[in-house]
Amino acid sequence: MPRSDPVRSAPDRRQRRLLILLALGCAVFGAAAAALFYVLQPEVLRIAVGPSGSDDHQVVQAIAEAFQEESRTVRLSPITTAGAAESLGLLGAGKSDLAVGRGDLAMPVDAQTLAVLRKNYVVLWSTSGRAGKDSKKKSTGKIGEIADLAGRKVGIIGRTGANLALLRIILAGSGLDPDKVATAQFGTEDVEKLAQDATLDAYLAVGPLDSKITADAIAATSRARGAPKFLPVETSEAIALKHARYEAEEIPGGVFNTKPAWPEDKVDTISVNHLILARKELSEAKAAAFYRQLFAVRDTITQRVAGAAHITKPETEKEAEPSVHRGAAAVINGTERTFLDKYSDYFWFALLLLSGIGSAAAWLRRYLNRDERDDNTSHRTRILALVTEVREVESEQDLLTSQREVDAIIGETLRCYDDGTIEQEDLAAFGLVLELFDHAVAERRATLQSGLADQAVRPLSQVVPRREY
Repeated sequence: MPRSDPVRSAPDRRQRRLLILLALGCAVFGAAAAALFYVLQPEVLRIAVGPSGSDDHQVVQAIAEAFQEESRTVRLSPITTAGAAESLGLLGAGKSDLAVGRGDLAMPVDAQTLAVLRKNYVVLWSTSGRAGKDSKKKSTGKIGEIADLAGRKVGIIGRTGANLALLRIILAGSGLDPDKVATAQFGTEDVEKLAQDATLDAYLAVGPLDSKITADAIAATSRARGAPKFLPVETSEAIALKHARYEAEEIPGGVFNTKPAWPEDKVDTISVNHLILARKELSEAKAAAFYRQLFAVRDTITQRVAGAAHITKPETEKEAEPSVHRGAAAVINGTERTFLDKYSDYFWFALLLLSGIGSAAAWLRRYLNRDERDDNTSHRTRILALVTEVREVESEQDLLTSQREVDAIIGETLRCYDDGTIEQEDLAAFGLVLELFDHAVAERRATLQSGLADQAVRPLSQVVPRREY
C-alpha cells in the first residue's frame, strides 16, 4: 500500500527561529546594557570661575579634584574666566552649567543659588593720623562715622565696579550724597600703594573676615597713618531691607587683630554672598546631587584649600535674591522627592511598554511558528487518512507500518510542543485524532485476528482427506 512521507521534520525552521530569538535577545540585552551604562555615567557639569589663581578658582579646582577622586555621580569641568562678571555671562549664554559670582553683580534672569561659597563683609575704616607733610590736602578733622565722609576720599580695594556700587549704596543708605565722596580704586596687589596714598581719608574692603587682603590692608594703613577706626554701617538693616542681595551683619571685636583689638568692639556692617549659581533649567535631580556631593566632600577640600571652610548652605526660610534652586532647597528642607515619586510616571509608561512588547512578542512568536502549526494541521490530516487506510489493510504488518508512521508524527508534535511552537489547544485536538486512530487500529487488529482464528478451527474433514476402506 503506498505511503506518503510520514513526518515533515523542521530542523531548519527551528534553527532559524532560534537564531532570530537569539538575535532579538542580544539586541534587547545590548540596549539594556547601553541604557544602564548611560544612566550610571557620572554627570559632568561645566562651572565657570575666575580669574585664574584666585581663591575662587582654587576652591573650585579642589572641589573638582575631590569629585573626581570620590567617583560619585557628579563631576566638574572648570572653565577659567577673567572674573565673576565673565563667569555669569557664560552662565547666561548657556555655555556653562554653573558659575561662581558675587550676589550683587548683574546676573542672568534665571540664575539661582546652589550654595554659598563664602560671605563677604564690608569693612570701612579710617586712621587716627593726619595726612603726610608732602600732601597738598589739609586735614579737616577725624572721621568717626560715615556721615563724616562728605568731602573726603575713600580708597577701595579691588577694581571691580561692584565694590564702588556697594559703597554708593552704603553712602545713600546712610543719608549721604554719594557724589560728595571721592573714590579711588586699587588692585589687591597694591595694598602698600594704598597705605602710602596720603590723599585718602578712609578705606573700604570687601571679603571674608579671615581675608588676608583685608587684614594686610588694615595693618599697612595703621603703620603708615595710625591706628584704624572702624566705621559702623548703622543703617545696615534698612539697606538689607531695600536691597535683597545684601544682609545686615556684625564684625566681631578683635577679628583682625587681638593686641590691640581691631576692632575694639563689634561693628555693624552689611555683607554680600559669593555664590555657586545654576540656571533654573538645571534639573532638580542634578542640582540635588551636586549639593549633596559638595557638602559630602567639604571637609576633604578644606584640608587642601582653607577657603573651602566658608562654604555654607543658602537660606531657604526667607526671601533671597537670587532664589535658591529647587533641587538644593529640596535637600535642605528634607522635601526631596523619593525615587518612586520622581519616576512613578516612568514606571506606568514602562508597564504599558512592556505590555505592548509582550503582545508584539506573542504575535512574532505565532508568526515564526506558522510553519509548525501548518505541520500540525497536516499531521492531523495525515492521521485521519491513516484511519481510513488501516480499516482496509489485509495484514498485521500493514498495521505496524501505519503505527510507526503515527509514532514518528507523535514524536515530532511533542518536540514542537516542548519548544512552544504549538499551543495546548492544538495538542488537545491532536489527541482526539490519535484516539480515533487507536480505535481504528484496535478494531482492525481484532478483525484480522478473528479471521485467523476461523481458519484455525475449520472442520478436520476440510483439512485431512477421508480414507477409503
